[in-house]
Amino acid sequence: MEAITIASTAADTADPAAGLRAVAALRRLTDTLELAQVEAGLAAGMGWREIAEHLGVTRQAVHKKYAKRVDPRLARHPRKRS
Repeated sequence: MEAITIASTAADTADPAAGLRAVAALRRLTDTLELAQVEAGLAAGMGWREIAEHLGVTRQAVHKKYAKRVDPRLARHPRKRS
């Protein structure tokens, strides 16, 4: 199912069971996308603080959530940005 269709189903309150399943699917998709973007940010040289600012959370929150899920080389040695 496409993300737009899932979002539409999640917003429709006519069938709560289908809506709740769609919300769960969106949550899984969001988690997957967020992890990919955190890894991309680290690979691009962003630090935990900058990533956290873009996500609207604290540095500690993003580090706790992702430090053990990303490639350790990315988490420990971010590249210098020019």
